[in-house]
Amino acid sequence: MKRSYMIGLALAGALAAGPAGAQGLTGTLKNIKETGTITIGHRDSSIPFSYLDDNQKPIGYAMDICMKIVDAIKKELKLDKLEVKLNPVTSATRIPLMANGTIDLECGSTTNNAERQKQVWFTNTHFLTASRYVSKKSSKIGKIDDLKGKSVVSTAGTTNIKQLTAANAERGLNINIIPAKDHAEAFLMVETDRAVAFVMDDILLSSLVAGSKAPGDYVISKDAFSKPEPYGIMLRKDDTAFKKVVDAATAAIYTGGEGQKIYDKWFTQKIPPKGLNLATPISKELKNEFAKPSDSPDPDSYK
Repeated sequence: MKRSYMIGLALAGALAAGPAGAQGLTGTLKNIKETGTITIGHRDSSIPFSYLDDNQKPIGYAMDICMKIVDAIKKELKLDKLEVKLNPVTSATRIPLMANGTIDLECGSTTNNAERQKQVWFTNTHFLTASRYVSKKSSKIGKIDDLKGKSVVSTAGTTNIKQLTAANAERGLNINIIPAKDHAEAFLMVETDRAVAFVMDDILLSSLVAGSKAPGDYVISKDAFSKPEPYGIMLRKDDTAFKKVVDAATAAIYTGGEGQKIYDKWFTQKIPPKGLNLATPISKELKNEFAKPSDSPDPDSYK
């Protein structure tokens, strides 16, 4: 066998095996390599995870993590540059837009649960939250049963509105459940007394209260509709190669200490555009998760 032919075979094998070789790529990685673009789905008002600043630019905790993932994908594919396209999503549209290929990563405040894993996949957990409600102190709504017969709002397409619906049926509360298009609209309904309470993830409620005209007027319930639940960056189902790269990127962020720094930036310091400080130190459970990253949808696995 001629030496030049053997070298040619070796080069062909290396190209096929290499992560950046177009021949060996499939799914999302192949599309990103061929187009030189990646599309991120972002939220408009999920403070501090993914929201718009004064210049209508998407920023936040989840956005920072996603940009680190983008850097890892760029390196993996050996791209000189990778264009990031930004696509707004809502609670109702995020899963369909992921499934139909419109977005490649969803960077927001999306709960990872077993039901959703039938449609989409998630990378390692970056936050843990529980489903509670916010109401005006003047309403004197002390527990979930006090919502009986009242109008309560939650955001369409969320696990929260499903939990509210289930509790309503199980407890026979006869609640008038109002679906809102986004979190901002839902909170406005409580502000303007069109609903007595808003059911949502507790950290999102905290951010909405902190940014309101009169934060002292509101109280977040101790009663919860759920156990602490994991948030994850969402990606397409059955794309094993892409998930492997994204999982490796997030695991490196969390175990290497960068995750804690990004967390502190958004939860313990003043954040734009209003200089809010959510004053929410990292929980013991999330610290444990960062030490041993997991994409489990089971709340009990984070105890």
